[in-house]
Amino acid sequence: MKKYILLLIPVIILQFSCNKNLDPKVSSSLTSVNAFLTESDAIAAVNAIYARLKGPSVGDNYDYWTVRHFALTDLPTDIGHCSYGGDPGQLSLSTWNSANGLLAEDWRQIYKLISNANSAIYNITPMTTISDVQKAQFLAEAKFLRAVAYMDLTDAWGPVILQTEKDLANPNYLSQPQPTSVADIETLLISDLTSAAAVLPVNYVNNPIYSTNDVGRATRGAAMTLLMRLYLRQHQWQKAADAAQTVISSGTYSLYPSYQGLFLEANKWCSENIFSVLSDANVNGTELMNHFGPLVHPVITNRWQYYAASWPFYHSFADNDDRKKEFFPKYNGTDGLVHEEAPTLGATPPAGVLYMPDVATSKYADSTGSINNYYDGHSVDILRYADVLMSRAEALNELNGPTSEAIGLINQVRQRSHATPLVLSNYTQTSLRLAILQERGWEFFYEGKRRADLLRMGQYDVVVNAYLKAIGQTNTISLPKDEYFSYPLNQVQIDPNLSNAGREQ
Repeated sequence: MKKYILLLIPVIILQFSCNKNLDPKVSSSLTSVNAFLTESDAIAAVNAIYARLKGPSVGDNYDYWTVRHFALTDLPTDIGHCSYGGDPGQLSLSTWNSANGLLAEDWRQIYKLISNANSAIYNITPMTTISDVQKAQFLAEAKFLRAVAYMDLTDAWGPVILQTEKDLANPNYLSQPQPTSVADIETLLISDLTSAAAVLPVNYVNNPIYSTNDVGRATRGAAMTLLMRLYLRQHQWQKAADAAQTVISSGTYSLYPSYQGLFLEANKWCSENIFSVLSDANVNGTELMNHFGPLVHPVITNRWQYYAASWPFYHSFADNDDRKKEFFPKYNGTDGLVHEEAPTLGATPPAGVLYMPDVATSKYADSTGSINNYYDGHSVDILRYADVLMSRAEALNELNGPTSEAIGLINQVRQRSHATPLVLSNYTQTSLRLAILQERGWEFFYEGKRRADLLRMGQYDVVVNAYLKAIGQTNTISLPKDEYFSYPLNQVQIDPNLSNAGREQ
């Protein structure tokens, strides 16, 4: 990783600094009052929230939804694997603790987004220099983005510190607040997302506020889809089914023709995207290819295979499923060795062979992308249409058991990848639930959903412990203790009310 040196410039304090001639003359002072005067000011504040989904645009610290969030959502499951040890290795083997740096970093970056959102909401609300329509738009975007952050926080840690714009009115920086229950946070999110869905446009074509078709902005469909996911987590099946149907009936979205094409770096936006973090290698790239690409590959060079997939997950795909093509299971490395899977656990490779402990995915490391660039232009889909189809199928199954509609929704997703269609008569409610869980793993691997899916369906301990046993590791997941991650140690030291009693591995 790149290193940067901070140069400290000494300041000379003059002996006669009280002399009027030496006092600095302040020509302007930027405050929260004069920083929110124009429409451009409001737009800048909203854009700053979007920027937090990705991290800083300079330096070497791309966080949250453009690399490190996957360490919390996919590594501690049957899908992800990291052979590097350290913080990601802990998560990969489900042996994390409160000192894990990836937990601390994700927490920090998510709360930075929340802070930006709260500031924007607080300062835009009293503005009189913009129209009511503009104000409603900006506030809806800010509340949607804050809802994304709180969904991720509560998925990972459950009860967390709830901060809203109201806390900015009378801030007490020395306070040590108690965590807010998930139920109370969800009440706020339902209110915010419902109101946002009523305000946000279907898209930004010929939008009166934004001069270009800003496809990366929050839309009505995005707010409804996030609300759908919240209802799923609450097991409010009818509300989840209805929210999904609203998105489907809008006619705004459709499945992209091919699974591989959907994730190509060149495909910045398409009809399947509902809400994504967009990137461009030349101006605001990410490190997705570096983290996901294969080691010493002859074409995709200088990659780390940091976030890889487990071999059992790779083998769970049917051979006719196009999604199985999104991996590098065997290749001749630039090190002169054949990189492949070991025939048995712990086998010693013969001369000229290297047995890979995991398999790299091409989902964010395609051979047509920014092959030699440190930063690539891969976008990350936070919400996409396939999730809406699968979520409605799940909700319908929980309400009524297997139905032709539920099977049809699943098959839309499967047939896109040429997977064999499901047959209604083969399933009970229980077996279809497990089939949906497996299908979601195949469809959404490394899209930030696996751990939440396993927990929602009551299979986290069962699936992950079976996986750990299969790779020769100790079963470590125990519910309800491991439903949530440990609070980061540095946050517990600041606020002892974030107790890790019962949370530590």
